[in-house]
Amino acid sequence: MDLFSKNNRILLKELIKTDFKLRYQGSAIGYLWSILKPLLMFTIMYLVFIRFLRLGGDVPHFAVALLLANVIWSFFSEATSMGMVSIVTRGDLLRKLNFSKQTIVLSAAMGALINFGINLIVVLVFALINGVTISWKIIFALPLFLELFILALGVGLLLATLFVKFRDLGQIWEVFLQAGMYATPIIYPISFVSNQNLMAAKVMMLNPMAQIIQDLRYILIDPANTTIWQMSDHWWYIIIPYLIPFMIFGIGLVVFNKSSKRFAEII
Repeated sequence: MDLFSKNNRILLKELIKTDFKLRYQGSAIGYLWSILKPLLMFTIMYLVFIRFLRLGGDVPHFAVALLLANVIWSFFSEATSMGMVSIVTRGDLLRKLNFSKQTIVLSAAMGALINFGINLIVVLVFALINGVTISWKIIFALPLFLELFILALGVGLLLATLFVKFRDLGQIWEVFLQAGMYATPIIYPISFVSNQNLMAAKVMMLNPMAQIIQDLRYILIDPANTTIWQMSDHWWYIIIPYLIPFMIFGIGLVVFNKSSKRFAEII
């Protein structure tokens, strides 16, 4: 069934609206948690890693870079975690309706994207307050946002397929996300690693999340943020992290489509 058919588009819209309404239902401040949650995490990281440990002192506006990276990682974490459980939590729909199963995972990623958009506005305001100059180069951020979404959706499709059979994956993925956050230049600049071990920094930048974060820091905040295309002259090395998200998406889509016919039976 066509994912972009009229019925699937209507279902996708309703799933996104329902998920967003239920996200903070019953909480005292409701939708404000979309802004407060990343800000609280940023405050803790800022006090510990910038004020106390003095990381990022050689990078202009590193406080803004920290907030931006935290928002990016929060989107990836939310989109993949919600995508992972989306098929299982929507088992009732699978048994009652005939529709493209990818719609469920896509709705989870789109819901996280709404939060991401709200948080980006907060980052922009914080950047302007801190004296960051926003130039026309901001338009180059759009392909990077697309790359980020494709990566999160691809991982979400893979996790959703596996989670139907292996429910322990939820705990494993939580640990992986925690480890991945520290292995990605979020709370520290990539220069902190490259100054000590250039090869380790080059390997770290093969991670698409590291590449996306550093590219967006370079474009939106300051060119002092080192990118993968500044670390090497070898084109084959540079394109690897840009290709990985699309490879993961392709694999995730094939695996998901192959397994989706049996989802209703297993759940």
